[in-house]
Amino acid sequence: MGILAWIVLGLIAGAIAKALMPGKDPGGIIVTMLIGIVGAFIGGFIGNAITGSGLNGFSLWSILLAVIGAMLLLWVYRLTTRNRTTTPL
Repeated sequence: MGILAWIVLGLIAGAIAKALMPGKDPGGIIVTMLIGIVGAFIGGFIGNAITGSGLNGFSLWSILLAVIGAMLLLWVYRLTTRNRTTTPL
């Protein structure tokens, strides 16, 4: 699957991951989209490691892996930004 397809799949996976893991995120929609894109790449690497071959095309398996990767990354992001507080200037 090409890089543009992984980006589109990542945007979709980010939205699905956010819907499955509701809550307040410090980053907003832009960070959620970026987490989805990076999560899709992580899911692709996981799928490549499991199957031993690259994932091709939009399939249920590639969408599932992208969502799992996005959820994993969203969970890590929430853990790292949980205790941050903003101070007014």
